Amino acid sequence: VQLQASGGGLVQTGGSLRLSCAASGRIFSINAMGWYRQAPGKQRELVVTITSDGITTYGNSVSGRFTISRDNAKNTVYLQADSLVPEDTAVYYCYADLKTGFYGRSSDYWGQGTLVTVSS
Repeated sequence: VQLQASGGGLVQTGGSLRLSCAASGRIFSINAMGWYRQAPGKQRELVVTITSDGITTYGNSVSGRFTISRDNAKNTVYLQADSLVPEDTAVYYCYADLKTGFYGRSSDYWGQGTLVTVSS
């Protein structure tokens, strides 16, 4: 299983970015996908997740500014990040909770991370 993220980069305060993450490989079903982020010297924190039923959970620091969407047919999620501020600077990691077969439990998978830098 691979999670391929793209869309990071440098943006000015108040700007926007759109990140995408596609899951590929041996995938039987996906329970949830989403994004976490880790700023220098800080712990990894939740950005947002979305379940296969479309239920979203947003981190407090991004609620109202970021929007997640999902294309189940493509096993892909998109993160629209608006009104960015320097505090949003971090490596953003794609996440998936999925099963690779009919039997067994689901597991967490992580992408390689994409850097988002917001300049003041």
